[in-house]
Amino acid sequence: MEIQLIDNRSSTYLLKQDSNNYIRFCPKRGGLITHWVSKSESILYFDESRFLDYSKSVRGGIPILFPICGMLNCKESIFGNNFYPMHQHGFARDLEWEFYFCEKNKSLSLFLIDNSRTRKYYPFQFQLQINILLGNSSLNFEILIQNNSDKQMPVNFGMHPYFNISNYSNIKFLNYPINCQNQITNTIDCTSSVLGNLSNGIDILMYSMGEVSFSDFGYKRNVILRNPCPFDLSVIWTDPPRKMICVEPWTSPRDSLIDGFRRIIIPPLNFKKLSASIEIHTI
Repeated sequence: MEIQLIDNRSSTYLLKQDSNNYIRFCPKRGGLITHWVSKSESILYFDESRFLDYSKSVRGGIPILFPICGMLNCKESIFGNNFYPMHQHGFARDLEWEFYFCEKNKSLSLFLIDNSRTRKYYPFQFQLQINILLGNSSLNFEILIQNNSDKQMPVNFGMHPYFNISNYSNIKFLNYPINCQNQITNTIDCTSSVLGNLSNGIDILMYSMGEVSFSDFGYKRNVILRNPCPFDLSVIWTDPPRKMICVEPWTSPRDSLIDGFRRIIIPPLNFKKLSASIEIHTI
């Protein structure tokens, strides 16, 4: 297993286990995993033309959300007049990351360290490290958020996987709570009723109890996201007519840096570990 630069224009790299199992990633665009092929099947949705247009946000792959998830309901910075208000999902997905391959563990490590740009939005010294282990039918993530400041650091963290689907009519979610927060209407709704509207576009947040999964009967596979506490919120989002479903692990809902609900506070010179995995099972 090794890392190869495969596209100079987009600065895209390949981490290949074999010809049937590999990922592509782009450190320059937020440490983005753009493609994941498992047993010769393309698991992730990815809009290549949009990716190459730097004036547009990415649609596809696995963007990283830090230090907030969603939007903050505040026009000004929550850190005072000397800082810019943060854009949706924070700044990590817009910055260039560092990376290296650990030969011993056969894992890819992505790094983001605070810099002059991040400190315009977020008054903390930090290091964000994501270790990725590629299996034949799984991707495993170990996340380490290090606070290098001399003060408490509030964070939210999330990932935004876009999954290829055969058709909305072929999708069945297998485990979910009775109720969810509808992020479009800002109401508490019946989860099964909202999931019946995938093809019309949904955006819900729910407590996943550490796992959420769905079947795609067209592609004959189950997709299982495991996101143990405190990473155990899940957002399900669709954007028709794109044939994709986002199933996103979050630590905290929107506005938690304002209202404090499920906000993670990392003490000075300390760290927080999170983990998640995605598994693909044939049905």
